[in-house]
Amino acid sequence: METRTLFFGEGLFETILWRGRTTKLLRHYRRLKNSAEFFLIPCPDYETFCQEIEKKTEGRKNLYVKFCLLSKGEALYYSMPKESGILVIVKDFFPDTNPKKLCLSSIKRHSSNPVIYHKTMNYLPNIFVKREALSKSFDDAIMLNERDEITECSASNILIVKDGKLFTPSRKCGLLMGTTIEILIQKMNVKEERLTVNDLYHASAIFITNSLIGALPVVQFENQPYSITLELLNSINSMIEEENSPKC
Repeated sequence: METRTLFFGEGLFETILWRGRTTKLLRHYRRLKNSAEFFLIPCPDYETFCQEIEKKTEGRKNLYVKFCLLSKGEALYYSMPKESGILVIVKDFFPDTNPKKLCLSSIKRHSSNPVIYHKTMNYLPNIFVKREALSKSFDDAIMLNERDEITECSASNILIVKDGKLFTPSRKCGLLMGTTIEILIQKMNVKEERLTVNDLYHASAIFITNSLIGALPVVQFENQPYSITLELLNSINSMIEEENSPKC
């Protein structure tokens, strides 16, 4: 039985800010399970998922956890997965609180590509997006799709304030729907919309979100500066924290 993840990038992962068995953790598991069903990779149940993490974290909290679901089967690229393996990586967590500068990536997404809607181990496009941004002295870059609609950054979703309302790019544009932005869509009335670069230039504020950073303000997109709206930022992060607090 070969590890198809190593040969073909056929595998899934979840990056988790480990606080125990929280509501947020269940969101991670549900996304992993949905993707495993799509790729036909056998997925452990929720209890096993939690136990595998707990074995590695040994009672500690506030840790970086990467849960990897590995695909196993024949080495023929078109063969189907037959089994799965689990790899859990645990590291100390150092929160990033720095405001971010974003640019536009030259690398585009195509909304008809089914892989981009899942958190797979095939991460090379994201790596190139991040490297390109760093080479230009930005923190990250925004990818457009084939219709020049905004999708996401290399490892985060985008949230903008426009006309006093909160918007995020529609998942139909070709992006990974993050567990953090999902919370805000459901609990802060964030609207999914097809957004363009023009919307970024006319936004009064921009944030990026993911499970490790929560929400961070964007202070620059290309040459355009943005102010930090602390009250809104704190409100967004409070909403995220509610779901990632240990259950009593």
